[in-house]
Amino acid sequence: MNMTTNKYHYECINCGAKHEASQVKYLCPVCSKSNTPNLPPKGVLKTIYNYQKLIEERVSFNSLKQNNFIDLLPINNIKSLPNLSIGNTPLYKINKINQSKLPFNLFLKDDSQNPTYSFKDRASAIVSAYAKEKGFNTIVAASTGNAGSSLAGICAAQGQKAIVIVPGSAPLAKLTQILMYGATIVPINGTYDDAFDLSIKATEAFGWYNRNTAFNPFTIEGKKTVSFELFEQLNHKVPDRIFVPVGDGVIISGVYKGFEDLLKLKLIDHMPIIVAVQAKKSDNLVRNIENKEFEIEKSTSIADSISVDIPRNFYMAKMFLEKYQGEHISVSDSEIIEASSILSKNTGLFAEPAAAAAFAGFQFYKNTNKLTDDSNNVVLLTGSGLKDLKAVGRVIKMPKPIFPSIENLKNLLL
Repeated sequence: MNMTTNKYHYECINCGAKHEASQVKYLCPVCSKSNTPNLPPKGVLKTIYNYQKLIEERVSFNSLKQNNFIDLLPINNIKSLPNLSIGNTPLYKINKINQSKLPFNLFLKDDSQNPTYSFKDRASAIVSAYAKEKGFNTIVAASTGNAGSSLAGICAAQGQKAIVIVPGSAPLAKLTQILMYGATIVPINGTYDDAFDLSIKATEAFGWYNRNTAFNPFTIEGKKTVSFELFEQLNHKVPDRIFVPVGDGVIISGVYKGFEDLLKLKLIDHMPIIVAVQAKKSDNLVRNIENKEFEIEKSTSIADSISVDIPRNFYMAKMFLEKYQGEHISVSDSEIIEASSILSKNTGLFAEPAAAAAFAGFQFYKNTNKLTDDSNNVVLLTGSGLKDLKAVGRVIKMPKPIFPSIENLKNLLL
């Protein structure tokens, strides 16, 4: 196998073995043999491009962008992507919170502006495009809602069939999205991890292409595109800190992978400090980073999109955080809901709990003076608050109807 002539190959995150892309589809065939259902899977693959060739061709960031980053994506034709506006989401600069001017720069990356209103569209688009090029018409995924609704929407745009296996407890708004996009939804009496395992068995039994987070290495490749956008939107500068909500560990790995690609191309000279933010009631990734034995605690967080017992991309996320001196923090459900309220009232951006978790992590850093004056800090907002209205019910009070008179209006307002 000649790794230097192929567009990309894989490297196993655990054993380091190199695999030709045409020979492996999902996990490292060696490491995955020892996987058990109750532990994070080993053998997740990292996609490695021919960086030296691109350097020799004097590639610049602008030239990569003009070519739609096709040289850093695992697809051959940009036309394989769905005809939807995915990515290139707004980056808002916020100067004040609760009327207090911030001594540093705060930027909010609003990925709720993607077609299905979540960050997951970045991954679904690349997975769908690859499936289209390889002739797979049916794609399956396990999801608590966002990945499923994303896959369903993207497949609807591509004329592909989506099958989504979900816990029966998933938020109704997300399940409604999946059905409206015409996908086949399979609710189960079980957890996300049970849905994940069933989807793998279905892939083996029926030959469907699998979108599952981390299991499919291209989910990371899709999510890394946010890093390219941040670099461009910040005038080709690397931010000082990025706050990322963490469940399975794929989004944070994608953010790292995007900046690492730029590092390997010598387009940047350092990595930003990336802060992994988990819910205290679902902290199985950050709590185990320094443990010798992986210990699972049942996840019960209100932030369903990051409520995960077994973080499927644990080993890659751990590797990135340790290699690049990343930071991590856990926030309570009450802090998440409070952060969602503060965010909405100060910025006009309504984020679901999983996305608000990243803002809660930022709030902790702000309130404990951990952010340097004039530093550039980014918070990833990964999903719309409209996806889970029930979660914020505790912080809003709906007024009772009044008889429509000026007097009653005065009494209500004064």
